[in-house]
Amino acid sequence: MTTTERKTLFGGFMPWLGGRPTTKPAALDVAVAERPKGESEAMNEHIVKSYEEELALLDRKIAQMGGLAEHILGQSFDALERRDPQLAEQVVKADKQIDQLERDIEEQVISMIARRQPLADDLRHVMAALRITGDLERIGDLAKNIAKRALAIAHESHPKPLMTGLRHMGELALAQLKDVLDAYAARNADRALAVWREDENIDSMYNSLFRELLTYMMEDPRNIGLSTHLLFGAKNIERVGDHTTNIAETIHFLVKGFNISDDRPKGDDTSSTLFSRG
Repeated sequence: MTTTERKTLFGGFMPWLGGRPTTKPAALDVAVAERPKGESEAMNEHIVKSYEEELALLDRKIAQMGGLAEHILGQSFDALERRDPQLAEQVVKADKQIDQLERDIEEQVISMIARRQPLADDLRHVMAALRITGDLERIGDLAKNIAKRALAIAHESHPKPLMTGLRHMGELALAQLKDVLDAYAARNADRALAVWREDENIDSMYNSLFRELLTYMMEDPRNIGLSTHLLFGAKNIERVGDHTTNIAETIHFLVKGFNISDDRPKGDDTSSTLFSRG
């Protein structure tokens, strides 16, 4: 999703996402309006506490989902580098847990919006959780795709220079995912912005690896099968960086209340690259 599309999505919520912060649901006043003062205050306090517990539960689920995505992404890189089909199979199976967490979070967000009618900061909170969940689910899918590539080439000999480039690219993507999850937990917009700016480094690595793999294929047609799988694996890693950048943008909006105004830095020029022999 482009920056413009994300701005359009959040734009529909802007009248409610801005303005004064709120720590209680909008429907609360109706629920307690006709009760005696003491009873109304006790009910108010109980509902607000319950609401805050729901928001905290939402953050714990995001942390659990993010930790699992980070774990299987690292495993998928290890499976590819070590040619370990058993580890790759574990990653494929573990992705189902991420899918289930996504469904759980979606259900909780829908329920909270329907029952609590959140405004301002609270609405940004639940909407950000929903968006981050979607990106984490896609990162889980990409980890699964890398693991499937590892299965396909488990018995092939891997050129060491190419695997070194893939490992460095994977390590950077994994580090950025960890940083952006920490930024969400700390509500640190500056840290999220730093991750956003670093995505260009992954793109640059992908450009370099793309050219190396194409050259390797042109040198010997017998390398085409292996190189194609490695090329798709590298593209999956590059896409992990894109989803991490999405999360960084969501965190910035959650904390600041407005979108990043600059165009997203992009360094991937492979779509316009043409190679020929000679």
